[in-house]
Amino acid sequence: MDFTLNDDQKMILDLVEEVCQKEIAPVADEVSEKGEFPAQNVKKLASLDLFGITIPKEYGGLGMDYLTWTLVSEKISKACATTGLIFGANLLCTYPLLKFGTEEQKRKFLPRLAKGEALGAFALTEPEAGSDAGNVQTTAKKDEDCYILNGNKIFITNGEVADIYVVIANIDKNKGARGLTAFIVEKGQEGFTFGQHFKKMGLSALPNVELIFNNCRVPAENLLFKERRGFRVAMETFAAGRIGVGIGALGIAEAAFEKAKEYSRERIQFGKPICSFQAIQHILADMATKIEAARFLLYRAAWLLDQGRPFEKLASMGKLYASETAMEVTTKAVQVLGGYGYMKDYPVERYMREAKLFEIIEGTSEIQRGIIANLLLKE
Repeated sequence: MDFTLNDDQKMILDLVEEVCQKEIAPVADEVSEKGEFPAQNVKKLASLDLFGITIPKEYGGLGMDYLTWTLVSEKISKACATTGLIFGANLLCTYPLLKFGTEEQKRKFLPRLAKGEALGAFALTEPEAGSDAGNVQTTAKKDEDCYILNGNKIFITNGEVADIYVVIANIDKNKGARGLTAFIVEKGQEGFTFGQHFKKMGLSALPNVELIFNNCRVPAENLLFKERRGFRVAMETFAAGRIGVGIGALGIAEAAFEKAKEYSRERIQFGKPICSFQAIQHILADMATKIEAARFLLYRAAWLLDQGRPFEKLASMGKLYASETAMEVTTKAVQVLGGYGYMKDYPVERYMREAKLFEIIEGTSEIQRGIIANLLLKE
């Protein structure tokens, strides 16, 4: 296992770093305050072909590996967590298309996603189906050359801004998870509309909305993989997605740590900078150590994915550890800044509010521990 970067990786990461520092990070506070979708950030990422990192060249992508995607996502998330999550949610659409799509489906949908001409989303969560992923109530009924979808999805990242959705529905609710089936749904299809826009404690500009399917007719050729194999599609997609969620949390932790370290050097108390006090030094040491540990877990999970080796355990470990580290680091960053940390003049209070989401999405910390334990006991 070697994380040494090749010339192509160095080039793309240098480019991303420049864009993040000059264009994305400077507007992160504004994005959060206004609560408006950061369209300019997304357009910039698209102009650099970053949405196509893992998509093969024959479908219009860059044909690079998931480790490179992880490194890029880390930089974007550090600059702006909202933009990082939009970028990550797109992978939840491209990954199952690459893994389970037919050749016709790949050629139809992937080029638009690769170029950023279309955004993707993944829709499983419902009022009664979150951690209990097998309890999907949205139904799909075969009708000649179509499937008719009925039901609601909630908290869907990229919501109404997406163009292509992978939607999990149930063709036999009596079968539970064994009735789940995945479909590709395009924006504008009759019977597919948007409902509630959910307001959140952080990440106000991240679109999380309700999807409503009312006799939505989906062409039979948009069936993804096979009938009754939707649970597998969802679980494998979530496994890969946990690397992205973990790296988003890591980016926030890195940003908070840097702000705390910088402030500790500048803040003078009792005649000297507070970084000279052992209490602050220990906080910074713990922050840095946990960030490095989280980074290694996530990089290794991405590397295993690229090698075609089992990566699910490391992905869950990385997501769990990085999200809890982000919550701890951002909380400690507020503490280091004291009263100023609680004020909106400094971004650490925003980091703290944003970090909490990562302990919940793509499987809560409790769910991750269950997954890890199950995989350990199967070894």
